Amino acid sequence: MSESSSIRLAFGFSFADLYDNSALPRLDAAFLAFVREIDAALVERLEAARRDPSALAPKAESELLIALAPHVEDFIARLFGIESELQALAAQHHELAPLYTVKRLFVQRRAVNKTRPEDIAALDPAAAEARLAAAFGVPFSELAYARAVTEWQKDEAANAALLDLAAHYAAWAVGTPQGKAKHKAGVLFKTPTKLDFMRLVPLHTDTAAGYPQHTLEDAHLRHREGFALTDQGTDLNGALDQANYCIWCHEQGKDSCSKGLREKAAKAEPGVVAPPAAFKKTVFGVTMAGCPLEEKISEFHMVKTRGQPLGALAVITVDNAMVAATGHRICNDCMKSCIYQKQEPVNIPQAETRTVKDVLELPWGFEIYSLLTRWNPLNLRRPVPRAASGSAC
Repeated sequence: MSESSSIRLAFGFSFADLYDNSALPRLDAAFLAFVREIDAALVERLEAARRDPSALAPKAESELLIALAPHVEDFIARLFGIESELQALAAQHHELAPLYTVKRLFVQRRAVNKTRPEDIAALDPAAAEARLAAAFGVPFSELAYARAVTEWQKDEAANAALLDLAAHYAAWAVGTPQGKAKHKAGVLFKTPTKLDFMRLVPLHTDTAAGYPQHTLEDAHLRHREGFALTDQGTDLNGALDQANYCIWCHEQGKDSCSKGLREKAAKAEPGVVAPPAAFKKTVFGVTMAGCPLEEKISEFHMVKTRGQPLGALAVITVDNAMVAATGHRICNDCMKSCIYQKQEPVNIPQAETRTVKDVLELPWGFEIYSLLTRWNPLNLRRPVPRAASGSAC
């Protein structure tokens, strides 16, 4: 604080103002004026929602926060003078976008489902990779593959042979032990696997001694040296892969990761309001109540995929100001209640923690995160801190 307190921010603010609760209403007013110049109707919607948040349906609230997210992004970037750095980070998000579209629409729907086993068996993967790289015009990589397939699909007839080769290669990469090993570090050729609740942790079982001996498979062992982390968490590519795997079911009111997965509601008597249905339980008897904070998970995933990391963090901190201490390091109640119950759930904690890291790695990243825990224009119920109570406790 001492070094930065003399630095002036945009809109007439100083760093000291950001830690002065009495100055935060003025900052909020500056944000409203900033958005009003671009979209006055959106500000009117925000002000109406703040006056009576309970009157806003959950879907309407989600739509409002998502619409405001890019403006939060732009305002904070201007406030701290990091427009160019934020644009570079957004560009990284957009650069990776072809991976997730091609993974969903080409690798999963076409290559995996429509390639015959005999085509995979006949494939020479090294030769296929060389042919594809020559067609790419750059060394083989998952991103080069995704970009090329995107272009080839614009004229399927002219590129039929290349698309068939790409599909056969993808089917090999997804469906064979050699392909899985080669692309272990990537995301493009990984598809969700069905859940076996009796084998959630892969084990090797040896019965040679006359009784079963269980050991962890080597791929899941991480040897610890000292107190350093054995798992550094995912990178931006992995986080966006999970955010795109999410089906953003807040739009249908089915975001069970946030609100819990419930049993089918009983039919209510006419004129009687039925109580909420009970939460479902896993096969192990764990209640699937979703995120304890009811964090807006589906919404932040959508904002993240649009290349708005500050907006995504703002959505998270509406409900979870302590996000730096949750996510990948502590909690997975959200995953247990994910809409995907028969296959791997969305790894929400990984996407959440990566979102925090992306912001912290920006100039003034900590100050931005810290600010959003005190002033958050997306928090309809309390955008600025309450006045001090005067209590001595």
